Amino acid sequence: MQTSEEVDLKRQSFHTYSSQKAIEKLKQLQLELPQICTDFFRSQSQITSALTRQAYAYDLRTFFRYLNEEEPDFSDTEPRLMTIEHMARITARHIEGFQEYLQFYVKQKNAAACTSFQNTEMGIMRKLSSVRSFFEFLFKNELIPANVATLVSMPKRRSKPILYMEADEVNRMMEAVVEGEGFGSRQRAYLKNTQKRDLAILMMFLGTGIRVSELVGLDIDHLDLERNAFTVTRKGGNQTILYFPDSVADCLRIYLEERKNVVALPGHEFALFLSLQKRRMTQRAVENMVKKYAVQGAPLKKKLSPHKLRSTFGTNLYQETGDIYLVADTLGHADVNTTRKHYAAMSDSRRQEAAKRIQLPDVSKQQD
Repeated sequence: MQTSEEVDLKRQSFHTYSSQKAIEKLKQLQLELPQICTDFFRSQSQITSALTRQAYAYDLRTFFRYLNEEEPDFSDTEPRLMTIEHMARITARHIEGFQEYLQFYVKQKNAAACTSFQNTEMGIMRKLSSVRSFFEFLFKNELIPANVATLVSMPKRRSKPILYMEADEVNRMMEAVVEGEGFGSRQRAYLKNTQKRDLAILMMFLGTGIRVSELVGLDIDHLDLERNAFTVTRKGGNQTILYFPDSVADCLRIYLEERKNVVALPGHEFALFLSLQKRRMTQRAVENMVKKYAVQGAPLKKKLSPHKLRSTFGTNLYQETGDIYLVADTLGHADVNTTRKHYAAMSDSRRQEAAKRIQLPDVSKQQD
């Protein structure tokens, strides 16, 4: 029988593994970057996750490649050889050029092929944020005379309505899983092998608002079906307990009966959701699975994803409770303003509904 210490270690294994892979990749990326970037990543190690630092490294690699390939001032020095003197020569104009470059650029893969890239507003904002963080580090440590990154305005983010599934769309999606509606004979045969697992996953998204990154990290013993609860590791590594309704518990029980008979590959024994290859499911596999079913339920909504099912949960919870703090806490938002920004449109609709419900005397006729 396992001790509690062994269980704790096991529960951390997936997230520890993910962090280790990110650290390994970060080390590889550092070989392509100026040496000062290593000091920057080290300064961030206690306040950011390994995945965040890896994202910084990708963004900074794109930035320094841009300087080397597109800006004449830096064309004579490849990124890994750039020094503090080069950092001091970077101006706001260079960063503005990078911002424009991100809208569309081409990367040579080999002598015969190249790939084009386009960044959304969010993608550009993220890359500029990485550059800003790097320049803030340089300025704080008196390595450059001025923080020129602050002179560059971030792109204006357009507010978009929340994309979520209506109740009838959710019903059609679930019917597609249960009945195989909309699928060919081959897909239906495949569905028989994954139906219980897929139902459990979709119900987890719709019933708890869990992130896809959190879902794939779940182990079997994170579940407590007696309390309809489970332990989840949030962004940043914090653990919390979330609860689910009976309908989700029922799907999990049915799936676990099937999961019990599967012998997973070494290193994947404790994973809750397995692929047909008997490995822990990846984020990409879950995303593809959700899209496959969601398009059956809402064919006109082409961009449905696990995050949109999370939005569906958040929307339903807010409509039922009107409690923005409860929604923020359940979704794991660090700042309630993030939640409020996403669900502000619903607040407006509730205010409009309130206005309609107020009964006042009709005085218009009295003024004739």
